[in-house]
Amino acid sequence: MEHPTCILEDLKQFVVSDAPPTVYYIPDFISEDEESFLLQQVYRSPKTKWTQLSGRRLQNWGGLPHPKGMLAERIPDWLHAYCEKISSLGAFSGKTANHVLVNEYNPGEGIMPHEDGPLYHPTVTTISLGSHTLLNFYSPVGSQEGDVLQTEENRYLFSLLVKPRSLLILQDEMYQRLLHGIQGCEQDTLTDKVVNLSAAGALPGETLTRGTRVSLTIRHVPKVMKTKLMLGKK
Repeated sequence: MEHPTCILEDLKQFVVSDAPPTVYYIPDFISEDEESFLLQQVYRSPKTKWTQLSGRRLQNWGGLPHPKGMLAERIPDWLHAYCEKISSLGAFSGKTANHVLVNEYNPGEGIMPHEDGPLYHPTVTTISLGSHTLLNFYSPVGSQEGDVLQTEENRYLFSLLVKPRSLLILQDEMYQRLLHGIQGCEQDTLTDKVVNLSAAGALPGETLTRGTRVSLTIRHVPKVMKTKLMLGKK
């Protein structure tokens, strides 16, 4: 798998040193005005762009990633600007992001522990809008020795506090080995298991109440289909 590291030097001050390689957490990556604008654009999107899942709903922009290649679709300007902004930081080793998932989480909603997989350049970047969340990280199933029961609870390792308007970048072991997920709850009590408390301007013992959070998950899909659809031909 291609090595992702090509991050600009001035971004390295945002490395979360208490997490495995490699996490960048950039608070206030966007302004409050940008956050408001992006939320307006998300909710102005056609209803047909929304897909309802069990714990959240989402919009897919750029195409549907597939092992044989993604049939690329145009990303709207309001999202493309942030694809370019994040790509200019070196997050995708000189390539430009070409895929965005917009996820909406209402209070009490979450997502099971998962990995993003090999269809993407081994970097995931996320802009958060509207509310905080706690992103939890887990060791893979089967990684524990002996006869330990493989539960979500005993595979839990640590969390990242992700605040509104922040940018989170995951690479290396954080992307390729660990699983990440969000517990479906309405409040989060911060503990010393949250490894970026200082960077996020928070203190252990705080309890934060979730609102509705919209995340922009911005990635690069290397394999894109070159052929155009030949309509009307067999």
